[in-house]
Amino acid sequence: MSNAYEIVKKARSSNRLRSKEVIERLFEDIVYLKGDRCFGDSKTIIGGIGSFEERPVTFIGIQKGRGIEEGVETNFGMPMPEGYRKAMRLMDQAEKFRRPVITFIDTPGAYPGVGAEERGQFEAIASSLEKMSMLTVPVIAVVIGEGGSGGALALSVANKIFMFKNAVYSILSPEGFASILWKDAGLAEKAADVMKITSQDLYDFGIVDEIIDENGDKVNFTQLRNLISTELQSLSDMTGEEIRERRYDKFREIRG
Repeated sequence: MSNAYEIVKKARSSNRLRSKEVIERLFEDIVYLKGDRCFGDSKTIIGGIGSFEERPVTFIGIQKGRGIEEGVETNFGMPMPEGYRKAMRLMDQAEKFRRPVITFIDTPGAYPGVGAEERGQFEAIASSLEKMSMLTVPVIAVVIGEGGSGGALALSVANKIFMFKNAVYSILSPEGFASILWKDAGLAEKAADVMKITSQDLYDFGIVDEIIDENGDKVNFTQLRNLISTELQSLSDMTGEEIRERRYDKFREIRG
């Protein structure tokens, strides 16, 4: 089996840390907020307010379940439109109160079902992309497991993108890629190599800014805390417009 597809399997493992666990390791004084003020609450996208080194922050995470019952409850990490609208509500709040936004990404992609489309899935994703690009507060995105398709990108327009070593970040799954390109989902292993979706690939392309070390099921939280702290400090003396412009420049400079 290819090294890339081995990493895909690790990224999908039910033993990986979930967003809620990462959030509760990083932040203190956590208050979870619910609802999109339109349709309902999403258990797939969680978010709220916490403190990081005594500084208030807004956090947003895509939550995968562990096991069948929790997986069903969280739609197996596939957000519906109300999840993205909840995320945007939290972004608006962060902008108003000048809180940095830190997102945690772990999804095979946004839910493609009829109900999601009826409630405006594509519009919600597009609006989230637009809103993140316009924020004048610092934005940090952390890919902790799967980072699939527009469902992940909707929460990834950030000043810095950090990625766990055994995570993946891609336009779609290797199975989907193989089905489209070669009409055979069984060629997913080959697709994973072609797609260049590992943390090292994406770091080399300049898409990911730093790779967070993993050793088995242990994540280097000291490294992650230091990276977040350094980035927030580096942006602290900038105006909101300068922060937004730096984010814009990051994506303009990504090389293919």
